[in-house]
Amino acid sequence: MSSVFDDFHAFVAALPARGSLIGLDLGTKTLGVAVSDPSWMIASPVETIMRKKFTPDVDRMLQIADSRKAVGVVLGLPVNMDGTEGPRCQSTRAFARSLSGRTPLPIGFWDERLSTAAVERMLISFDATRKRRAEVVDKLAAAYILQGAIDRMSALRRAADDAS
Repeated sequence: MSSVFDDFHAFVAALPARGSLIGLDLGTKTLGVAVSDPSWMIASPVETIMRKKFTPDVDRMLQIADSRKAVGVVLGLPVNMDGTEGPRCQSTRAFARSLSGRTPLPIGFWDERLSTAAVERMLISFDATRKRRAEVVDKLAAAYILQGAIDRMSALRRAADDAS
């Protein structure tokens, strides 16, 4: 059983020094999955899982995590623009609690405000068709979420190095 961390600093402290991270963009119909390299420099989109039921969805995500030797999970938290948490945050937190019963990997939340919108804008700027955008937006949003988290982790590492 893993731990679910509300505090990002505590999540980072629970991770080993190296190892891939899994990034998740949880939607009602899809689960976008991304992975980082072991040194936490770059997040890459992996797959969009079409959600059916919790168990098969998580089984597939855990297969990806296992194949990439993941050491932690970053789950996008859909906070409202005013900083409050609504029903989508509640369902994301419930997903995290259920996921923690299935894996020993630490789970941390990352504020995902505007991640899908940013990815949509990028895809539109690349003239991606509506159909193509729908196929890739969730896994790209997961990569966007994960990249934000690993960029913050790098900044925390640099600050710790500068302090010592």
